[in-house]
Amino acid sequence: MRIIEVNSYEDLSRKAAAIIAAQVIGKPDSVLGLATGSTPIGTYRYLTEWYKKGDLDFEKVRSVNLDEYAGLGGDNDQSYRYFMNHNLFNHINIHMENTNVPNGRAEDLQAEGSRYDALIAALGGIDLQLLGIGHNGHIGFNEPCDEFVVGTHVVDLGESTINANARFFAAAEDVPRQAITMGIGAIMQAKKVLLIANGPDKKEIVEKAVFGPVTPKVPASVLRLHPDCTVICCFQKA
Repeated sequence: MRIIEVNSYEDLSRKAAAIIAAQVIGKPDSVLGLATGSTPIGTYRYLTEWYKKGDLDFEKVRSVNLDEYAGLGGDNDQSYRYFMNHNLFNHINIHMENTNVPNGRAEDLQAEGSRYDALIAALGGIDLQLLGIGHNGHIGFNEPCDEFVVGTHVVDLGESTINANARFFAAAEDVPRQAITMGIGAIMQAKKVLLIANGPDKKEIVEKAVFGPVTPKVPASVLRLHPDCTVICCFQKA
């Protein structure tokens, strides 16, 4: 595990984008595992900027997103499909049919999880997986629990996750209580993993994940077992 601590969110975003850009340049048909939330926005901004300058080409890239809220369709402005379209996909030349986000409105979410795992396998697995980290150590929506869940699955969101995401909704009670998330298996099978963490409030959980025991109580701690994981963190106040 490589740990890079930087002094600003801009530096974090630029370094993360550079790693993703290098992946795309080195393998134009890369399968990128993508994440949502506030932390990756700067990274996506840099990728968009470099694409518009002619430095990057996403035409052959395929993508798989980590998760989606249960019950939200892509037309909902709080869905992760909507987030990805508006923060990245609509601004680069990736083919929309090559972008994949779990279907939060599937009638059978368990079957949707199996479909999504089969899709990832059919793509040949993930070349580079971008991750954020929750205050409780979640990656994707893999919440603290008694075991590492391997496959894409439905999860009940923890209170700290609901509270953290409430700022994106009109009221805390509007935050969905469930999500469908890629499991630990697909994440750990990615050839490269890039975790980004921003803000002084993330310092404690990053230290637990990086230096504490490997435990499903801190899901991100499993990344210490990955052969090619980079952590970029900024603990400075904005």
